[in-house]
Amino acid sequence: MWFKTLHLYRVHDAVALALPVLNEALQEQAFRPLGSVEAKRMGWIAPASRGSEDFVHEVNGHRLLSALRQERLLPASVVREEVEERAAEIEATEGRPLRRQEKQALKEQIYEEFLPRAFVRSWRFDLWWDGARNLIAVNATSRKRAEDVLDLLRQTLGSLKVTPLATKTTPTRVMTEWLNDPEKRPAWLALGSQVEIKAVSGDESVVRGKQLDLDGEEVHVCLDAGRQVTRLAMTIDEQVSLVLGDDLALKGLRFADALLDEASQTDDGDDPVLRLETDFALMAGALGSAIGMLVEGMGGEAAQLGAAP
Repeated sequence: MWFKTLHLYRVHDAVALALPVLNEALQEQAFRPLGSVEAKRMGWIAPASRGSEDFVHEVNGHRLLSALRQERLLPASVVREEVEERAAEIEATEGRPLRRQEKQALKEQIYEEFLPRAFVRSWRFDLWWDGARNLIAVNATSRKRAEDVLDLLRQTLGSLKVTPLATKTTPTRVMTEWLNDPEKRPAWLALGSQVEIKAVSGDESVVRGKQLDLDGEEVHVCLDAGRQVTRLAMTIDEQVSLVLGDDLALKGLRFADALLDEASQTDDGDDPVLRLETDFALMAGALGSAIGMLVEGMGGEAAQLGAAP
């Protein structure tokens, strides 16, 4: 269950619920499979396994929650083709063109007919709540998906005030400085081999490269032209490798072999809960430290003027 992509949020004025209370609240919003006429649904699941009754796990002040989203996949092109075919038949029979309202009603009718036969796709999202740092991180491929999980948590708790984590100096500026001047790089930072560089204004071109020497001439020619770094691969303190985005998203997360070996060497007795909590404890410890270094390397956290309700 090692995280792949994290979106980070600062928690404001949150009251820490006791574990049993939180577990009960999550169970009330537990995931239920889609009904035949439902397009999508999201709810909480047990992180360890379907047979577990624990909807939240806590290790060393870190809490782990998991959500499941199901959605019926009904391509718009399929509906459109059916609408055009049926509309043509009606027009030929009645000898008149269909009005816009009639075509819209036909579209809605076809959508309802086809929806129960549509394929169902599932996505799992993990949420890590660091109680000591008042930080929430959502393991999701996009910020939109992460916000959906936060909406579910907000609905579960009644209220939740969070804002995206922000630093005093923008990630773009700091990453550009790190790439441009090796002397400004923190001791814990090792550059990877992937970068994205964009123009500040005017020129819309984007330069992306993988398996590059980031200290090479090719990269510095782009920087000398006034472009700025918007994504940068790096390793933090030899523990966590990632691609940092200009929105502080952590993508392509990979963990040090020593950390993975420590996890695999732990005797879990084939207990899925112990396996999960062991991996989670090691991962959360490494990520918490890495995020702290990143924020410090960018001048500290920006002052928050308000929080989303």
